[in-house]
Amino acid sequence: MVDIRPEFLEQAMQLTRNAEFLPDGAQGLAAKLQHAHDTNIPLRVKLGMDPTRPDLHLGHTVVMRKLREFQKLGHKIVLIVGGATAMIGDPSGKTDTRPALTKEQVEENAKSYFEQMSKVVDTTQAEVTNNADWLHSMSFTDLLKLASQITVAQMMTRDDFAKRYAEGRPIAIHEFFYPLMQAYDSVAIDSDIELGGTDQRFNTLLGRDIQAAYGKKYPQHVMMLPLLEGTDGVVKMSKTYPEHCISLTDSAKDMFGKLMSIPDTLITRYYSLLTDVPQAELLEMDKQIESNSINPRDIKMRLAHMITEEYHGKDGADKAQAEFINVVSNKGIPENIESVKIEAETGLLDLLVNLNFVASKGEAKRLIQGGGVKLDGEKISDMGFIVTPAMNKVLQAGKRKFAKLV
Repeated sequence: MVDIRPEFLEQAMQLTRNAEFLPDGAQGLAAKLQHAHDTNIPLRVKLGMDPTRPDLHLGHTVVMRKLREFQKLGHKIVLIVGGATAMIGDPSGKTDTRPALTKEQVEENAKSYFEQMSKVVDTTQAEVTNNADWLHSMSFTDLLKLASQITVAQMMTRDDFAKRYAEGRPIAIHEFFYPLMQAYDSVAIDSDIELGGTDQRFNTLLGRDIQAAYGKKYPQHVMMLPLLEGTDGVVKMSKTYPEHCISLTDSAKDMFGKLMSIPDTLITRYYSLLTDVPQAELLEMDKQIESNSINPRDIKMRLAHMITEEYHGKDGADKAQAEFINVVSNKGIPENIESVKIEAETGLLDLLVNLNFVASKGEAKRLIQGGGVKLDGEKISDMGFIVTPAMNKVLQAGKRKFAKLV
């Protein structure tokens, strides 16, 4: 048993904040950190990303922030663009077979990903590669060798596959190859640690088995990070639910406003996963909220400012906060709101969609039902409401979206 020096135990404890490290926990990570230091060989820390959509959200940054911690300690981040895997689509947590993407879609989305990732990690110092480089060149014999490393029974232990099978939902054979392809990525780039959300447990641990099968003496360890809930506090943050998702491409105003809309029960969780505020301070926040010795809104406003500043700078965060206080706290209307010319009678549902105030008519209906749509401050409850050219009123959708109808 190797004696672990205190500095590496301390590093490991910080790195495993909010994380599960498998196997061996923080002690195992400390041993890897110390060995890397003593041999002067940085750890290769892997993150695979399937660019299935063009933008990232705050949920993605939970893992990205952990990458930054490894990077600051001098370790090598290896970012894998899923040029091959994205064309299948990760079945993790899915109830149906995912649609495949084209090569062009993957390339366009990947470009957007790295532009956004650069706000969190130093992508110029990362090793960036595309798994299409090795997966697309595999022969049929290579593919059979890879497939022989796992049984159907093992594959069916995955919760999503087991549930779909029990419900009689189809599982396409190619979906079984996704975790194998992700696992083989660990062989191709010789990773020491793979990061992923808790929904990636099966895929990342399979990477250990596949590395061992291909001769790696010390297979990768795995670090699991929590999945961040959306602003509703229930469902994990996802672009599937745009009304509860905070994208890195959101304006400072929208990002700040959405952060202010999270339930009080999520305040310290957001602080813990999305900021560097010490754990002791978070425990004190919880006590203050429980004892009603502080207004949760004040703690939330600090959180919103901190996160908005990280992605939009201090000026952007200051302006977003000032506008939020004016619009929400003081019941005001923002300055310089967009004027929209109404040239013909238009259904309110269509108008909300056309203005990009909502993503769909279904979302528009839910917003109206919840009393979130107003004209000159008066709530509109009629789903069939018609907007006419002569109205000249201010349309409000939710707490943050306004347009002057002219």
